[in-house]
Parts: sequence; structure tokens; C-alpha cells
Amino acid sequence: MTFKPAHLLVVLLATAIPAMAQNIAVVNGKAIPSSKAELIVKQAKAQGQQDTPQLRAQIKDRLIGMEVLLQEAEKTGVAANADVKTQLEVTKQQILIQGLMREYIAKNPITDADITAEYNRAKAQAGDKEYHAFHILVEKEDDAKAIISKLKAGAKFDELAKQSKDTGSAAKGGDLDWASPATFVKPFSDALIALQKGQFTETPVKTEFGYHVIKLDDVRTAKFPTLEEVKQQVVEGLQQQKLQAYQQALMKKAKIQ
Repeated sequence: MTFKPAHLLVVLLATAIPAMAQNIAVVNGKAIPSSKAELIVKQAKAQGQQDTPQLRAQIKDRLIGMEVLLQEAEKTGVAANADVKTQLEVTKQQILIQGLMREYIAKNPITDADITAEYNRAKAQAGDKEYHAFHILVEKEDDAKAIISKLKAGAKFDELAKQSKDTGSAAKGGDLDWASPATFVKPFSDALIALQKGQFTETPVKTEFGYHVIKLDDVRTAKFPTLEEVKQQVVEGLQQQKLQAYQQALMKKAKIQ
């Protein structure tokens, strides 16, 4: 069979178009596959960006620019640099680990029952009350006792709070804002919930941070967020727990010398 020139042109175009469609550009004879662009589009969409012609044009330009630089790096022998080799290996390891984690979560998904159970656990732990607390944190017990003596003598809490080690709250008179007792370490929360409104601790409260003088300003009914409001956070937290358990299990099986 022989092809007329017009027919031959049609055949060549028919075979060339699919090949061109697989690439977004060719730089100095080297093709940039469309799969690279699609991966970046997918990542952008995961971050909330819209898949638009403008976005794709930007990605194309970026990939072309990267390819030009990459080719120049290869010409100059940058890949032979010891630091570059190490960085490439570390990056490769990170990508592989991230891929392993994604695959593990895909095979071991968080269920609705898991989410509900974790939400209920967190809600129960938070309790049904919030406390508006103030505190003064010092290094030594004697310093805390001296502060308590001054408070009993009529000194103002917010003035004494200026000497607190907790510089964040010190600037606000010792104010820790509204919070659930569960957000504090246990010795602190135990002392806090034992106070009446307006009272301060008459003995120093020792924690891993030092010695506290605690004052309770007020108590109110807790406003715990709904499951829908925090669902994504719950899922991410459970995924992190699952991945940590997976890593620990692998560590136990590994022969480490």
C-alpha cells in the first residue's frame, strides 16, 4: 500500500498529537511530562487552590524554568558535590517515608466510630466548666511564700505578677484567660478547681515549671465545639497517633546496634 502525501501527513499528525499531549514542553530536546504538572496541580488543589488555566500556565512556566536550571546543573557537574549528594539522599528518604505513611493510612483509615470515640473522650476530659485563672510563677518556694504574704497584706495581684517567670502572662497581670482545667498540669488544675471565686492559693503550688501562686477570677459553663467544627483536627490527630504506633512497632522489630 502506498500513501499519498496528504494521507501521510494525516497519519504523522495522528501519531504525533498523542505524544505531544503527554508533554507540556520540550526544553533543549528534553521533554517535560504532563504527569509532573498534574502532580503539582493535585497538590495545589489539596491546599485549596482552584484548577484554572492561569494556575496551569504558572505551573508550566515554573517547570520550564526548573528544567533549564536542572540542565545547567547537570552540565556544571553540581550532582557530584558531596553536600548535594547528601541532600538528594535525604530528600529521597523523606519522599519515600511520606509515601509509606500515606499508603499506611490509606490501608488503615480512620473510621467514623474512631472519630466519635475520640471526640467524646476529649469532651469528657475537658469537663463542663471553664476557669478564668491568674498566676504568678517563680523559681523558689520562699519567693512564692513572700508573694502570698504580700497578697494577704493587700498587695495587688497584677502588680506582683510583673515578677512572674511566665513573661507572657506577666505582661497581662498574670492572666491565663479562660481555659479548661485539663489544659494545665495536674498539680495546677487540682489547686485551681479547689479555689472559690476571688481566692488565691495560700500555699505555693509546685509543678515542673516552678512554684505558682494561683488566683481564680471566675467560672463558667464550657463551650465545647461541635464534632463537625473539629472533625478534621480529630482525624489528623488520630492519624498521627496511628502513624506513631506504626513507627514504634517497626522500631521494636528492627535490629538496632
